[in-house]
Amino acid sequence: MALEICVKAAVGAPNVLGDCPFSQRALLTLEEKKISYNMHLINISDKPQWFLEISPEGKVPVVKFDDKWVADSDVIVGILEEKYPQPCLKTPPQFASVGPNIFGTFVTFLKSKDDNDGSEQALLNELKALDEHLKAHGPFIAGEKISAVDLALGPKLYHLEVALGHFKKWTVPESLTNVRNYMKSIFSRESFVKTRAAKEYVIAGWAPKVNA
Repeated sequence: MALEICVKAAVGAPNVLGDCPFSQRALLTLEEKKISYNMHLINISDKPQWFLEISPEGKVPVVKFDDKWVADSDVIVGILEEKYPQPCLKTPPQFASVGPNIFGTFVTFLKSKDDNDGSEQALLNELKALDEHLKAHGPFIAGEKISAVDLALGPKLYHLEVALGHFKKWTVPESLTNVRNYMKSIFSRESFVKTRAAKEYVIAGWAPKVNA
């Protein structure tokens, strides 16, 4: 039986998959595990009443397991791993917290109006640490096989690439070859291509935050 999942619709295009990295993480997990699902696109700026009844905080993604709607991508991915153990996407504990600050430092840099506030350097430091890790353990965070930590980080790196490229004309430095190869290999996976938001919707999603 197909699982039901609610994810973000694109800004200004309610019938198109939107730019939520947490929604994409859940979809990627479903795709990688070959679990069939029905996707419901939720217009975040005009949430339907039925959706607010199953997700009172109005958050996406939410997935229905055994008649119960569950929110939070961390929890969803954990349940999927438990219920559908094959293929195993569990990240070995020692690698589970690689790159946790990349998204936060990216957002700070993206919204920064001051070139000298250190936000670019903070992001570079995080990406350099990831590069060193991949150099030692790659091609994926836990070695040869893709795992849950990659499916969480990949969508965030996609947002980083698209949003910083558009708003700051910024790209991951050439010197960080391991990170660049890592992004290429994740972004080209069939599961990723199928579940990513189009670039223009990623840009539309970030525009209000950047221009605030």
